[in-house]
Amino acid sequence: MPEGDSVWRVASQLHKALSGQKLTGTDFRVPRFATLNLAGWTVEEVVPRGKHLLMRVQGPDDQKLTIHSHLKMEGAWQVYPPGGRWRKPGFTARCVLRTAAADAVGFSLGIVEVVRTADEDSIVGHLGPDLLGAGWDPAEAERRIRAAPDVPIGVALLDQRNLAGIGNIYRCEACFLSGVHPASPISAVPDLRTLMTDAKQLLEANLGPGRRVTVLNPRGMPVGRMAGRAGHWVYGREHQPCLKCRTPIRRGVLGKPGGEEERNIYFCPQCQPLLS
Repeated sequence: MPEGDSVWRVASQLHKALSGQKLTGTDFRVPRFATLNLAGWTVEEVVPRGKHLLMRVQGPDDQKLTIHSHLKMEGAWQVYPPGGRWRKPGFTARCVLRTAAADAVGFSLGIVEVVRTADEDSIVGHLGPDLLGAGWDPAEAERRIRAAPDVPIGVALLDQRNLAGIGNIYRCEACFLSGVHPASPISAVPDLRTLMTDAKQLLEANLGPGRRVTVLNPRGMPVGRMAGRAGHWVYGREHQPCLKCRTPIRRGVLGKPGGEEERNIYFCPQCQPLLS
């Protein structure tokens, strides 16, 4: 599933292509909005909220609506010149927005809906502080997380009601930097604020182009020649040597069985002992 940095880049691309532009045609390929036509409406802005995309448009009568989308596991937005050939199969398109300057196509989107802009809280109001948002509030995020002290920290970090934008890669990497096993209960985590700060810094460092890299040497962590090739401290590196102590990285599964939050975890058994 795309994480906060990926969604931020998508929002930036869409905003650059569409903001200030009048829609010349729209095609919502979901039953509930199949007859909705926003031709003549103007795109005001495209903003990210955690892993959600909010495209705010204004109509000729000053009515304001928000096109809300979520990429989920396989979704993607792509921008083309007007009438350009799509790089993905047409049957996977769920939303098409056309302007005189560009076509924006959302493929395999997990969520597509249109709400009044005044009602945005009905779809994103439950989210915790956004790690990449201007209103990031670490104290509030920590309060929400510590409200359930017996929950594993790795589960709490993926709960978007606690803090928005972090995904599996960043939770594994942030836990490693803090020396905390992802399955450790929140009550045993000694410095939750630093762990969240690391996650925020890693996300911010990957807002530009290029591949995602989390080996950034924060807080004086040793980085050898292997680090640049590895890209990640632990994520996806099962059986490979830890970049800090050379112990083989392990993989496990954390979350409620069969639940949406169930994901692989990667950790160093030497650097990240299970706390209790």
